[in-house]
Amino acid sequence: MAQEIELKFIVQHEAVPALRTLLDSLNGAHQAPRQLHNTYYETADNLLRRHDMGLRIRGDNDRYEMTIKAAGRVVGGLHQRPEYNIPLESNALDLARFPAEIWPQGVEVSALQQAVQPLFSTDFLREKWVVTHGESEIELALDQGEVKSGELSEPLCELELELLSGNTADLLKLARQLVAEPGIRQGSLSKAARGYHLAQGNAPRQIKPLAILKLKPKATVEQALEASLEMALAHWQYHEELWVRGVKQAKDEVVKALALVRHALAQFGGIVPRKASTHLRDLLTHYEVSLTQALPADTLAYGSESGITKLALTDWLVSRRWQAHLDEKARAKISDSFKRYADTHLSRHAAELRNAFERPLGDKYRDQLPRLGRETDAIRLLAGVYDSAVSAPWLENWEGLRHAIETGQRIEIEHYRNEAISQEPFWRHSGKR
Repeated sequence: MAQEIELKFIVQHEAVPALRTLLDSLNGAHQAPRQLHNTYYETADNLLRRHDMGLRIRGDNDRYEMTIKAAGRVVGGLHQRPEYNIPLESNALDLARFPAEIWPQGVEVSALQQAVQPLFSTDFLREKWVVTHGESEIELALDQGEVKSGELSEPLCELELELLSGNTADLLKLARQLVAEPGIRQGSLSKAARGYHLAQGNAPRQIKPLAILKLKPKATVEQALEASLEMALAHWQYHEELWVRGVKQAKDEVVKALALVRHALAQFGGIVPRKASTHLRDLLTHYEVSLTQALPADTLAYGSESGITKLALTDWLVSRRWQAHLDEKARAKISDSFKRYADTHLSRHAAELRNAFERPLGDKYRDQLPRLGRETDAIRLLAGVYDSAVSAPWLENWEGLRHAIETGQRIEIEHYRNEAISQEPFWRHSGKR
């Protein structure tokens, strides 16, 4: 088993010559392009996908390798997951050669061997550079080709940075050097994700509203902080992908995702001091200003400002940059129960909303939109400790008010305002008067 740590970027085709020149300048060992063919396998009921596993055979001339990737962590295109590689004599699967302990409970390997079938393929030219950066050895692979399932296909142009030895900090530092140039975009949409989408018919990807954050029982405050930022980053990247594919409305969701990052940092600001995120917040503010300009999606999404900001957030998360700024008291708070923290703060944010909207505001409703967005985002990050059946309707009334204000629906504004301020708390220790 190897622990795969890699960072993925999507590259504009017209940016490839300049990128190749930049990679050549790193003075690494260069390997000329090689044609690779990968076949991905799955069962009819997507058993592997449901367990966050990916199975493939890679063909490189007359050499074959069987790989399975197990569940891991993906943050902003940085993949950290176990990977098992087995050399093969031909392009025929032999699942019994993988360690028995990697399979989910109840999976019979011999039955799985019979059930899996080819689902999609990727064919691409791979050009590689292996460089030493800091204390680490890093492989940079430029892939150009296509993902194909049946009659459906889409082009592929990616750059992958894989940590061969050393530390993740060096990987991220090298990535910062690369994203300073336009034309590459940090993306979380893997080759496998694209292939599965094609295999399912390539339906148009839909805009997704921001969700209520859900956490495992007994989560700590620190785990909630991480999950909040990961949710915002995933929302950003998903809708950025739609935006560059021509879905103009997805830009609004990118803007909401950036706001959610700021609101999450503010939510936990009583524990994590502002100086821990000063640089990150400055980058977010500058990019938010850029998004107000009437520029094409490609110009903004593939620009260096977007790349540097997204990578800074990834680095802040993966490296847990806040920890160096915590004193003993803050460390105790951040290790405490998130449920207890959420109960206290839900009361505070609900009170802010009631005070702001307890009376009709006439023509001044739009003045309260920043506060409404900030407070509803805070509740979105806290409410998941309760059942969605009670938390979602509570939040939906405030979201309805926000939409009515943004669209200028006066009758709807008063309807949702009355509904929202009259709601009973759904959390314990509400402090209700």
